[in-house]
Amino acid sequence: MIVINYRDAKEYLQGNPLWIQYVKTPMATLGYEASYDIFVKVEGGGLSGQAQAISLGIARALLKVSESHRKPLRDEGLLTRDARVVERKKAGLKKARKRPQFSKR
Repeated sequence: MIVINYRDAKEYLQGNPLWIQYVKTPMATLGYEASYDIFVKVEGGGLSGQAQAISLGIARALLKVSESHRKPLRDEGLLTRDARVVERKKAGLKKARKRPQFSKR
C-alpha cells in the first residue's frame, strides 16, 4: 500500500500508469512489492517530478534497510538525482534566453 499526502497513490497520481510505475520501481527491483507500506508527504513541482522524487526517497530508504541493495538500485538508475533546475532570467531579456525582436531600422 502506498499513500501519498494522505491519499491513495493511484488517486493522487491521477491514475497515470507512468507516474505510478515510477513510485513502484524501487520496490519491484528488490522484490518488496508487498513487504512494506509506504506513507509519503511531498510538495512542490508537478506530479511527474513528485513521482520521481518519491522513487528516489524510497530507494534511499531501502538503502538504510540493507547496504546490499545498492548494486541493484544503482543498476536501475534509482539512486541518481535529476540535477536540472530552472535557468535564471537575465537582464535585458524577456526570459532566460528569449530576446526582444531585433529591429534594424
